[in-house]
Amino acid sequence: MTQMIVLPHVELCPDGAVIEAEPGKSICQTLLENGIAIEHACEMSCACTTCHVVVREGFNSLEPAEETEEDMLDKAWGLEPNSRLSCQAEVADAPLVVEIPRYSINMAREGKH
Repeated sequence: MTQMIVLPHVELCPDGAVIEAEPGKSICQTLLENGIAIEHACEMSCACTTCHVVVREGFNSLEPAEETEEDMLDKAWGLEPNSRLSCQAEVADAPLVVEIPRYSINMAREGKH
């Protein structure tokens, strides 16, 4: 198992969390299985940016993003060089520190579908 530290998020995880993550599972799956209700409007199909996270530590242990993910990330709010879509980034063996941005862009919820 790999340790994943989730930094505090006002709504989803006010106190932060330390999770034992299973390598090979996506960050999104891991968060959801541990009671952190990160948005995932497209049901983890890499078709939106609601599950955007910033990997503060351990970014280089993740497999590189594929072109589809890169294209979607360009639309994410608060994009940073170490941003990933949590539905696409699979946990590896190195510990991770993950930050869920305060805001996300959800076209369906905001009536722009």
